[in-house]
Amino acid sequence: MANEIIHAEVVGKDGPKLQKFFGDLFDWNLNTDLPGGYGLAEKTGGSGADFGAGPSPDGGSGWVTFYVRVPDIEATLAKAASLGGAVVMPKFTAGNATLAMVADPEGHVIGLTEGSM
Repeated sequence: MANEIIHAEVVGKDGPKLQKFFGDLFDWNLNTDLPGGYGLAEKTGGSGADFGAGPSPDGGSGWVTFYVRVPDIEATLAKAASLGGAVVMPKFTAGNATLAMVADPEGHVIGLTEGSM
């Protein structure tokens, strides 16, 4: 599938509780030695996506997000806007990845990346 889903995350009020819940539920080992209390379970080959869980940066109820790898973030942001979506977070770099976030016409937010996460 082109533009594959490569990462999914759940962010909420109690990051450690979310990490324990999803880790225990799916037997995932989340690395919690990351900035901001974030936990990450990386895929170990084959298909599938990485999974992250952590505290909401604003202390709110949080969100569920998936990230799609695209060949050109700027072009994808422009296309989303032309289809009635909105840019939530413009293109930025975090570690090895170039990221952005876009909302669909109903306000559901997804992440975009040009690199690995």
